[in-house]
Amino acid sequence: MDPLGAPSQFVDVDSLPGWTDAYEAKQLDSHPNPVEKAQVDVRSPFPYRKDINAKIILWKGDVALLNCTAIVNTSNESLTDKNPVSESIFMHAGPDLRDELQKLKGCRTGEAKLTKGFNLAARFIIHTVGPKYKSRYRTAAESSLYSCYRNVLQLAKEQAMCSVGFCVINSLKRCYPLEDATHIALRTVRRFLEIHGETLEKVVFAVSEVEEATYQKLLPLYFPRSLEEEIQSLPYLPADIGNAEGEPVVPERQIRITEKPGVPDDASDEEGLEADLSFIGSHAFARMEGDVDKQRRLILQGQLSEAALQKQHQRNYNRWLCQARAEDLSDIASLKALYQTGVDNCGRTVMVVVGRNIPVTLIDMEKALLYFIHVMDHIAVKEYVLVYFHTLTNDYNQLDSNFLKKLYDVVDAKYKRNLKALYFVHPTFRSKVSAWFFTTFTVSGLKDKIHYVESLQQLFAAIPPEQIDLPPFVLEYDARENGPYYSSYPPSPDL
Repeated sequence: MDPLGAPSQFVDVDSLPGWTDAYEAKQLDSHPNPVEKAQVDVRSPFPYRKDINAKIILWKGDVALLNCTAIVNTSNESLTDKNPVSESIFMHAGPDLRDELQKLKGCRTGEAKLTKGFNLAARFIIHTVGPKYKSRYRTAAESSLYSCYRNVLQLAKEQAMCSVGFCVINSLKRCYPLEDATHIALRTVRRFLEIHGETLEKVVFAVSEVEEATYQKLLPLYFPRSLEEEIQSLPYLPADIGNAEGEPVVPERQIRITEKPGVPDDASDEEGLEADLSFIGSHAFARMEGDVDKQRRLILQGQLSEAALQKQHQRNYNRWLCQARAEDLSDIASLKALYQTGVDNCGRTVMVVVGRNIPVTLIDMEKALLYFIHVMDHIAVKEYVLVYFHTLTNDYNQLDSNFLKKLYDVVDAKYKRNLKALYFVHPTFRSKVSAWFFTTFTVSGLKDKIHYVESLQQLFAAIPPEQIDLPPFVLEYDARENGPYYSSYPPSPDL
């Protein structure tokens, strides 16, 4: 209340509902214990943290009206930009703010500078300049936008601020895609709170009505409010989630600098990249990756070291993963040919592949490969087993050996390392012969992991029946061929 008794237009951050408040109220109404469903081993790179979530507020409103330690103003390099956020801040702060800004002599893109709040409820204003976005300079724009958020937070830490109110720094005038920018904003704040969380009590994202839907959609990816929400959000994380501080990482554009540039290169082709590693320093600039053109030339010559080949393979896999997360794969998902079920007797995640549900001649097999990567990437980080139902497959369901070889070559090493068993259910003589040739002459390391299972009774010895969703036709076939074993087991309603 002001002295005349009129209600204040300013909003106290302590009066705003937190990010978890509405969610917890909803869960109490619908699910008494929403966490029970999420008792699995796979964790997100942004795990559920109740302490961090308690600091986050999403608020639809004018950042200039927030009563917090500091609010953020997005502007241009001369700090004279006329956008809705800046104009509101100038209007409420009063004329002294313009005089103060003239003393700053501008602000470069990605930097953050501090002024008093003057007539605002906030004590300070942190001014920053977001990048202009052009698709061909996307990497530079991402790095600059990251710097905006990071430098604002660093300034707040240095000034011992308790709360910061962020506007959406990427203004419409600068053409930055809202969703891409929101990913950078949220993961940068998340990483900062993980490392320096004790320095800030509240971080408010003040958004407009247009921006609110995007923030509501992406906040659960970086600030999941339960273990269940953490697992559900995993498939929607982008391929590039930045480094430990949230900074964008672009391996193809990294270089490696030696600390001793005067030392001559080793002429031996056999040592290749490994010979140069002895000169790499410990500081950040010296730890960068290497001459990419040189590596590609050595690959063509067959002279690249094993370590460099692995890095090249990882880059290729990351491109596939990025494409998998960006592409609409709903048509492949609707086939229900690959899905996660329970755990085996050793507590390992069980993934099911239904051969009969793969119409090889009718679908885009590259999209099938993308869908496999999309589903399996977070599963394969821990030990898992595959159950392949060959039951009643026809010629048009048979996966081509070239496709299987490509899949085996594309996937990350963790897929092969953490796959502990492949149960081949209801194999035919022909499929056994094909599998033998494939695992003997095409791929290595898979042959010893294959277990041929003639009946569900054998499968249930390794995986309890209540831990695996069986297609109804598999149950019917097995009962017909081997006699009923677990007749009271209900088929999955989703299949």
